[in-house]
Amino acid sequence: MRIEWWILISVYPVATVILFFIPKNKRRIAVVAFLFQQVITFITGLFVVEWGLLEYPVRFFASINRASFTFEYYAFPVICAAFNVWYPNHRSTLIQLGYYVGYSTVLTIAEVIIEKYTELITYIYWDWYISWVTIGLALLIGRLFCVWFFKKGEAL
Repeated sequence: MRIEWWILISVYPVATVILFFIPKNKRRIAVVAFLFQQVITFITGLFVVEWGLLEYPVRFFASINRASFTFEYYAFPVICAAFNVWYPNHRSTLIQLGYYVGYSTVLTIAEVIIEKYTELITYIYWDWYISWVTIGLALLIGRLFCVWFFKKGEAL
């Protein structure tokens, strides 16, 4: 089996383990963040591949969808859930900004490595800084939605 398939298969248990570390009292936040992020990544992922900005040569469900099911429908929503659960609410603005920068940077570095050494993703009219900005924006939009959604209820 090619390394691409091993990576795709291993993402699911790794992401699932992340979900097991979410505290019981924060699971509602995680579920809302996860589901909302799936909506965001579904729409943007389809636009990006349909406009020919990047492609996913090796992917699950290749005959159904040209986007990456693994990243856009499971891995990134799990990361967004973790992002919102452990968001540093009562810290300084600089720490909160660093939180966005840190998540965006780590995810972008992982994507660039995967793009360079595997056939899971191919940049066509895309570059690492576009990924960095779009990941940061997706995290921000997901965070704003969670804050709005839980505004009257529990504090985030």
